[in-house]
Amino acid sequence: MLEKKKMCVCELASVLGISQPSVSRHLKKLKKAGLIDYEQEGFWTNYYLGYRNEYSKEILLLLRNWENDNNRVKKDLEKASITDRSKVCSKK
Repeated sequence: MLEKKKMCVCELASVLGISQPSVSRHLKKLKKAGLIDYEQEGFWTNYYLGYRNEYSKEILLLLRNWENDNNRVKKDLEKASITDRSKVCSKK
């Protein structure tokens, strides 16, 4: 999903149907592995694919091939494309 668009934790949680703390833990691991990066945009922290090491591109290519054959991934991508953060995220 982060290959298609930048997303915040609440958007990812909504699409995946898991809690925001769980999403945050997964994002932290992906960031540590060099697969994603982030930027601040006012209230939101936007996550996106990042290529911070030599292995990132190879891993992401393998994942891209896998996602083309996985129905759950296809459904999540469709849901992510229409997810509206103003509707799924509550402001503090």
